[in-house]
Amino acid sequence: MKSIAESHFTGENQKVEHAVVTVPAYFNDSQRQATKSAGQLAGLNVLRVINEPTAAALAYGIDKKQKDGIVAVFDFGGGTFDISILDIEDGVFEVRATNGNTHLGGEDFDILLLNYIINDFKEKTGFDILKDRLAVQRVREAAEKAKIELSHVKETEISIPFIVEDKHVQVKLTEDQLDEMSLHLLNKTIDPVKRCVRDADLKLKDIDEVILVGGMTRMPKLRKIVESLFGKKPSTAVNPDEAVALGAAIQGAVLSGQIKNVVLLDVTPLSLGIETYGGIFSPLIPRNSAVPVKKEAVFSTAVDGQTGVEIKVFQGERTLVKDNKLIGNFKLSNIPVSPKGTPQISVSFEIDADGIINVSATDKTPYPEDSPHYGKPNSVSIQVSSETGLSEEEIKQLIEDSSKNSKTDAEIKKHVENATRADIICSDTENALLQFGDFMEPEEKEFISQKVSDLRVKINDIREYREFHDPKIITDEVNDIQQVCLEAIKKVAIKQQQAEAAKKNQS
Repeated sequence: MKSIAESHFTGENQKVEHAVVTVPAYFNDSQRQATKSAGQLAGLNVLRVINEPTAAALAYGIDKKQKDGIVAVFDFGGGTFDISILDIEDGVFEVRATNGNTHLGGEDFDILLLNYIINDFKEKTGFDILKDRLAVQRVREAAEKAKIELSHVKETEISIPFIVEDKHVQVKLTEDQLDEMSLHLLNKTIDPVKRCVRDADLKLKDIDEVILVGGMTRMPKLRKIVESLFGKKPSTAVNPDEAVALGAAIQGAVLSGQIKNVVLLDVTPLSLGIETYGGIFSPLIPRNSAVPVKKEAVFSTAVDGQTGVEIKVFQGERTLVKDNKLIGNFKLSNIPVSPKGTPQISVSFEIDADGIINVSATDKTPYPEDSPHYGKPNSVSIQVSSETGLSEEEIKQLIEDSSKNSKTDAEIKKHVENATRADIICSDTENALLQFGDFMEPEEKEFISQKVSDLRVKINDIREYREFHDPKIITDEVNDIQQVCLEAIKKVAIKQQQAEAAKKNQS
């Protein structure tokens, strides 16, 4: 590609040194990093990695500067289907949401036609073309050619001479036949469109313009489905095969300063966050946040005397981290010994313009000036490695799982948070027993200890085995422990006051 671009230059020894590369909207962090690395290996400085639907919107928007509004980019190519909703206003291109189907593309239509031709030939001749790999390849090429032809003619003839010995393939195929056999594939584009519009907090009627990108959008039946879905004819102002490349060129011109007053704001396809106490997923950057983006939140320790915090980075939409994808982890060490909840650990997430993720953790506890930790920076960071990124299939699966399990997840979260609060009370009670237990009546101390042990069994049931007890039972037991422990400590305090008073009287 570098050589092809250089061959179009008119001047001598002109070289391509910088590039803007487009990728499918659902490319994950590892795939984006791999794309940048491939560009570097080719001797290119990859200035920016942008999503294909976003590039297409740039191509459309530059040509229609005066037309601000909400634009849907319907990108149906050979291997994947993407839908993106953008808000174009005063030269700012903001992606509001993106969705798609990573298992849907033009190749699926090729396979449909391939099977149709093979079955037709078998019925006529009794010979199974699948036994001859070379013959299958010839049929597949003819099927793709017929699919393309039916985008602009009503009928075509598939002719493959001498496919097997003296036998020929001779099949007539109409546009209506292709529409009928592929309708189930075309309908698979509808749900992602509706989800994307919903994620953008819009309705289908709010879309001002629909842009078609990718070779499959030349199919008349698909255009009718898109028109029916959005209630308006899709725009044909941009060449579906050239829009993405043109958009990348425009972004290159923006970065080099040749085009001004254009800003591109893309989005991240999944929520990013960390694991917190009890296995809860705490998102810092929600799905469909505009990038580049940086978010920061302060967390603390859950255990007394904790000197290190492990930061586990997850991507996903589920309530519990076990249902999401771990994409990186690191540890912040050398935290001074202190009671739980005292340290202030600032966790920062940053996604750059190329969609690459950086995470850092910093101890921001305000230590006194006489502390050995005063003024000493304590921070650690990682860039999510290419080996740990999500595949397109995993991203799609995580979003689907989140949608299917939203009610269950909310219920689980309620139980886990209840168990976490109970666990904290148990720890506080155990600390109180260590501090005041020697002054309590043995039976009283044993009674409280048993109460804590019984409650910990229920907490463990929830965390380890997902055996959910009635939240009221947990709450009642927590209140009971607090009440009994408080009464016991009051008795200890009264005894100590009486003992001190007796000492004073004796003196």
